[in-house]
Amino acid sequence: SVLSRYENQITILSDYLEEFPETDEPVWILGRQHHLNTDKSKLLLDISARLWFTYRRKFSPIGGTGPSSDAGWGCMLRCGQMMLAQALICRHLGRDWQWEKHKKQPEEYHRILRCFLDRKDCCYSIHQMAQMGVGEGKSIGEWFGPNTVAQVLKKLALFDEWNSLAVYVSMDNTVVIEDIKKMCWSPPQSSGAAHSSAHLHRSALGRNKNTAGFCTGWKPLLLIIPLRLGINHINPVYIDAFKECFKMPQSLGALGGKPNNAYYFIGFLGNELIYLDPHTTQSFVDWEENGTVDDQSFHCQQAPHRMKIMNLDPSVALGFFCKEECDFDNWCSLVQKEILKQQSLRMFELVQKHPPHWPPFIPPTKPEVTTTGA
Repeated sequence: SVLSRYENQITILSDYLEEFPETDEPVWILGRQHHLNTDKSKLLLDISARLWFTYRRKFSPIGGTGPSSDAGWGCMLRCGQMMLAQALICRHLGRDWQWEKHKKQPEEYHRILRCFLDRKDCCYSIHQMAQMGVGEGKSIGEWFGPNTVAQVLKKLALFDEWNSLAVYVSMDNTVVIEDIKKMCWSPPQSSGAAHSSAHLHRSALGRNKNTAGFCTGWKPLLLIIPLRLGINHINPVYIDAFKECFKMPQSLGALGGKPNNAYYFIGFLGNELIYLDPHTTQSFVDWEENGTVDDQSFHCQQAPHRMKIMNLDPSVALGFFCKEECDFDNWCSLVQKEILKQQSLRMFELVQKHPPHWPPFIPPTKPEVTTTGA
């Protein structure tokens, strides 16, 4: 019965894909190209492999006395979790990793999932994100925008030693190459440790069986670029550049949607965006005694949603993951070539040096914490 139910889900999704327009245009999903007329099944597998986080109910109350469900207010937090989870999958399993129902997955996969479970002791749980949002001026239960969720992820990543991510959130539509390299190469100790020490420390943290030869001092980069692509509606001049971002191999998609209605955008076909929708309420799932997670509800096995790009709210946040320095250098080249080329109105700026009129850039460090909680 389980097998027949799975086959039914594939049939439902296959039928839906047949509703796509007859076109030779490729479908782009997070830097990978698919063709509807030849590899529809690969497209299906690629979409279902993304970790899907939705509203949950019946988890322990946030802060001890707060809400035990995020239905109605947590959609942007869930989208932020999905973007970060995609970065962690690329970090530990690789972009081409595929998920199959009931197939045994590596320990890294379950460890990634455990980071996001709805428990106060999980580093990227709804509990930690909501409580960290208080410092960004958001009450628990209040809706987040794309920039707020980016700032929260940036702070929480400082406490996550396993993944050892450098999270850079751009300011004023400007990405500063000098600042990113300073942050990703910064030594683990604040005492000005030697470069070789940072090299050894990070290679020990980053080494895993799927990344033979990964042994550099570069701290894997999660780059988030909050943008305003118009006033009340998205300006059509940005559309081509926005779509180009989903073609980059470093793409983590985009956070956005409609007012108070957040989606995680993972790709596009023509002038339609493809997204994962967090607006489904499921029951809380905890990990098993052996550390594995029943992951059926963390993968969307239904039809992918689509919306016209022109219906997108202009407030968005782009995400990119650069595991090594060469990935970031390649991203910079692609931005110069594909995003900034001959555009009268640029979506964002990429500059080499830290702007002199800005405050000095200091790589964020883990604060000293003497209290419990977020």
